[in-house]
Amino acid sequence: MGSSPEDQLATMLANIPDKTGKTLPEWLAIVAKSGLEKHGAILKLLKEQHGVTHGFANLIATKARETSEEVDLVSAQYAGPKETLRPLYEDIVKFAQSLGSDVEIAPKKTSVSLRRKKQFALITPATKTRIDLGIALKGENPTARLESYNAMCSHRVRLETVTDFDDEVKGWVKEAYSRSG
Repeated sequence: MGSSPEDQLATMLANIPDKTGKTLPEWLAIVAKSGLEKHGAILKLLKEQHGVTHGFANLIATKARETSEEVDLVSAQYAGPKETLRPLYEDIVKFAQSLGSDVEIAPKKTSVSLRRKKQFALITPATKTRIDLGIALKGENPTARLESYNAMCSHRVRLETVTDFDDEVKGWVKEAYSRSG
């Protein structure tokens, strides 16, 4: 029985340093510095100037374009009157990434999903002064801070400042992360 596409992708990602001589973040920096945006142009750069094989060049180009699109989505969410919320967003993402190497940051048009095998939190700049942090804690009783929310994230915490993202909220996010594996 063959491995799943997800397993194959994970293997390729893990093999990038050994097979190409650089880590994925190093390759992403090279691509970003080149200023190239089109997949074909990035492929050509990696193959012709760096000797990367087609399969790895294709993977690196895909990841570079995903990274670029994700940055644009997040930048758009925190543009204009919501820009003061960006440090709070960054703190939440940094904390989520500290929970494990399997955390996926998945920006969408109006929110950013934090996933493992399934979504465990959702960061939404709800107003110009507040982030709604959805947390998947099905079965937990609501509290004054941990409100009932929706089907995707059972609870929500309203955050207005970096100090609102305190140990209590981090504990809830950590618990949601542990349940999502």
